Amino acid sequence: MSRSKSNRMSIVPGEGAAIYCRISHTKDEDQTGVDRQERICREIAERLQLRVDAAHVFVDNNRSAWQRNRTRPGWNDLLSAMGEGEIRHVIVYHPDRLMRQPKDLEELLSIADDKRVLLHGEANRRDLSDPDDRFILRIEVAHACRSSDDTSRRLKDALAEKARGGNPHIGNRPYGYTKNGRAIVEEEAKIVREVFRRYLDGESPTAIAQDLHARKIPTSKGKRWEPENVRNLLSSNYVAGVRIHRGEEVGVGTWPAIIDRGQWDEVQQHRKHRAARIEKERKRPNRYYLLRGVATCTCGMRMAGTNGRYAYYRCTRAALNGEQKCGRSVSAGPLEAFIRDVSIKVLKELDVSGREPASTARSDADVLAEEKDQQRLKELNQMWLSDDDFTTAEYQAMRADVVKRIKERQRKTVQRPVAVLEGIVGPNAGKNWKELEKAEDFGRMNAIYRFLFAAVVVHPAITKGRGFDTDRVEIRPNPLD
Repeated sequence: MSRSKSNRMSIVPGEGAAIYCRISHTKDEDQTGVDRQERICREIAERLQLRVDAAHVFVDNNRSAWQRNRTRPGWNDLLSAMGEGEIRHVIVYHPDRLMRQPKDLEELLSIADDKRVLLHGEANRRDLSDPDDRFILRIEVAHACRSSDDTSRRLKDALAEKARGGNPHIGNRPYGYTKNGRAIVEEEAKIVREVFRRYLDGESPTAIAQDLHARKIPTSKGKRWEPENVRNLLSSNYVAGVRIHRGEEVGVGTWPAIIDRGQWDEVQQHRKHRAARIEKERKRPNRYYLLRGVATCTCGMRMAGTNGRYAYYRCTRAALNGEQKCGRSVSAGPLEAFIRDVSIKVLKELDVSGREPASTARSDADVLAEEKDQQRLKELNQMWLSDDDFTTAEYQAMRADVVKRIKERQRKTVQRPVAVLEGIVGPNAGKNWKELEKAEDFGRMNAIYRFLFAAVVVHPAITKGRGFDTDRVEIRPNPLD
């Protein structure tokens, strides 16, 4: 489709270019992977003697250009680079990778109006400032949009017809059924019936999941049972042979049911009432947990306040099963009273004169580790952009480990604005603290705790009984010098 025109913008060797790659999560006719797209685009750049900086490779993996409400970060960054005049060439595997909606094209053309940008593809080249090329692009994008709309309409019609016929719509294998969803797996069906029976008998999804895990019974994906898996099973219309389409019941399914319809309806009503009760409880004023962000479990995880009848700090891994589970908890009232008394003693003796308005508690080792990890991220990004054998999956897995380390260090970094101590420190610290409590200035009290303490670590209880054991609490102060 390439054309020769005297007024076409010439290409100057060494000019800056951008590469854009995209693959949709839907089954487009062309599912050329982003790695292969980038390789083809780099071959085009080399052939045209264009320069592609690492910062000008924009990727939207698993992103649809047809869906009108779907954001595309790579696309947005490309438009930004064009608007700043950083690039004169855009290279794509095919224009439909770039856009499949007329509004996207018009946005691109509006930016390219005075930039004289060239669009290069595997089969053609378009001058975005040339009226003829703009006209052809509008036709191509309109055709792509119509094709996507037709495909969507045909798919929706086929799904609706399939639903009306009672035929199953299978994604992941339903628990209790074979892969095609047509036959019952009796061993799993027994578990399904057990779960429904136990739930109606009053057991919670959490208790049921813990028991199934303890019995080493896997889910349909071979993983451990979690409370969410149990809740999903209880709400599944599939096990009752009920066909749902777009949120509405359309008939009886053509597959065998495991759960009687009456029992299934009873479970749905029970869950609806329970959800309404939980929602009502949520509307009640929540207790402010003063040690949020400070209370830490021995396992290293933060402890969060509970919303139940009794106030506790509980390890955030309490809802997990197996070796990941940690059920450690501590009564909130006594713990907060103990930390309050310790804080007042510190505040009475604390001298903050001459301090900077804000300081950050961060060790030299953490600073060095941060620099190394940031450099590692840059190296990984460069490898991903330049090495064809370095797949996107490998890049994402290695990057995730580095990002996790960075976030853990950031979580330990304590921002400590000295201003939170104004009017609190000194001999009258106890009286001043009571004024904060009277005013219910919970946010400031929490900020003071964060200033004073890196962590309040809760260890296992040493003594038995109903009294609060202060020996199980380890206070790790922030450096105050």
